[in-house]
Amino acid sequence: MVVGGGAAGLSGALVLGRSRRSVLVIDAGAQRNLPADGVHAYLTRDGMPPAELVAVGRKEVETYGGAVITARVVAARPDRDGFHLTLDDGTEVRAHRLLLATGVTDELPPIPGLAERFGRDVLHCPYCHGWEVRDTAIGIIGVGPLSVEQALLWRQWSDDVTLFLHTAPEPTDGQYEQLAARGVAVVDGEVTGVVVADDRLTGATLAGGRTVPRDALAVASMMRARLDGLAGLGLPVEELARDGHVIGTYVPGDPMGKTTVPGVWIAGNVSLPPGQVISAAAAGTMAGAAINMDLVAADTRRAVEARRAGVFSPEGERTVSERVTGDRRHGLEATINDELAETWDARYSESDRIWSGEPNGALVKEVADLTPGRALDLGCGEGGDAVWLARQGWTVTAVDISGVALERAAQHAADAGVAGRIDFQRHDLGASFPDGEYDLVSAQFLHSWGDMPREAILRRATAAVAPGGVLLIEGHSGAPHWEAAPDTKRGDGGHGEGGHGEEGHGEGAHHPPHELPSPDQVIASLQLPEEQWELVVVDEHQRVRTLPDGRVIHHTDNTVKYRRRS
Repeated sequence: MVVGGGAAGLSGALVLGRSRRSVLVIDAGAQRNLPADGVHAYLTRDGMPPAELVAVGRKEVETYGGAVITARVVAARPDRDGFHLTLDDGTEVRAHRLLLATGVTDELPPIPGLAERFGRDVLHCPYCHGWEVRDTAIGIIGVGPLSVEQALLWRQWSDDVTLFLHTAPEPTDGQYEQLAARGVAVVDGEVTGVVVADDRLTGATLAGGRTVPRDALAVASMMRARLDGLAGLGLPVEELARDGHVIGTYVPGDPMGKTTVPGVWIAGNVSLPPGQVISAAAAGTMAGAAINMDLVAADTRRAVEARRAGVFSPEGERTVSERVTGDRRHGLEATINDELAETWDARYSESDRIWSGEPNGALVKEVADLTPGRALDLGCGEGGDAVWLARQGWTVTAVDISGVALERAAQHAADAGVAGRIDFQRHDLGASFPDGEYDLVSAQFLHSWGDMPREAILRRATAAVAPGGVLLIEGHSGAPHWEAAPDTKRGDGGHGEGGHGEEGHGEGAHHPPHELPSPDQVIASLQLPEEQWELVVVDEHQRVRTLPDGRVIHHTDNTVKYRRRS
């Protein structure tokens, strides 16, 4: 996410878009140079109106898949593996990395009429505007010990320069000699106003009422880093000084724009207040490249963790990365075990609804106090858990092997008005896995007959948990209830809408005798290092259920909840 849509922000977004990253630019539309007639000293763009530069830049960013919106950030804070921002219309957005290109605010002397002319004929930078006012009558409003230097600099563009001492200190004898040698006049007294005729500045008024004719005025502004709405990020702000005189504030960063707040980069005037448009654009380009490299390192770390988890062979990893043709109604289709998928489709086709439509109780209990972010629902079934999460504010990726189940889940989400918050994807988790990092990875009763490598899937799930995120596993313990009743032909399927329980087998399905894992066995199979993971909940609990055939059964269920350390 890029905050600030000027030359720096758009240049960074352009690099990131061309790097195939998802990019959102949030632009308040308050670029520092908008009042100016044109952008200057920008090779091949000299004289282009600032608004036109922004418009062309936006189109270029959008060409590479970036999105640009007009909005203001009103609140921001770190949020687990990324950042959570609130916009002025109430929209909440999240990103893994931030590029701040918010610029500076120019604080001018409190002289009536001065601010209204700023960027037009009240100027601050001779390299930006000197050529446009060359050979005219220029006045320098002194505000500090650097005013003599400023007057001598502007003398390069005109031989008619007057220094109004205003609030600047009296020049030294040596400075008076320099000014006299260059033909710069010096006027005592404070400037109290500007004179404008036909929308053109014509002079400066002094405290005694005298008006000195001038075609342009130059003044050094106090340049303060603009961080409106971003205080929650905790960025340091330092004073910028020249020769011991403070001329502004800035956010420090390394040469590539990296700040002391992990995941935050800066570019443009917010880090270098005196910089021109071309230097701001260059800084945005460097920061965009640095952010992409940081994300490459994170992507590689996750890939290594997935490889160590032993879920995929090299051939399997290639399969997951390929976007295959076929039915894409539920997102990326990957390699599917057709026999297992057909069995589950048959199970769901037995009636219009298999599960209760309600979320799993363990999910509600363990997730209710979490801050909504990105969630991955493994084995989503008919979508009860996914819909509940979306209603709480989560953005959900919901996965299942059954196309029938996913069709129902998508309809369930549409009926609940949360379809836009859920991405339904069809995966055989034994062969493929959704991309990305998640603040919550939920596996609710992820049991199945057939060759489903549950332990390997859960180990792969750990690699999808973002730093600070939660892994929540709910399952059955001990002997499945159907093994206690040989005459049972079908399970109840009565737990929440989440993953496929072993009781959800199809008509007449046969299972070899086996024991479902206890929570201690689940923990042992994951082998998560304590320095990286905090074990939050380990629990076994009993449930009493009445099956459709009237039998009363006793479940032993278990909950394992981990939090990945930040």
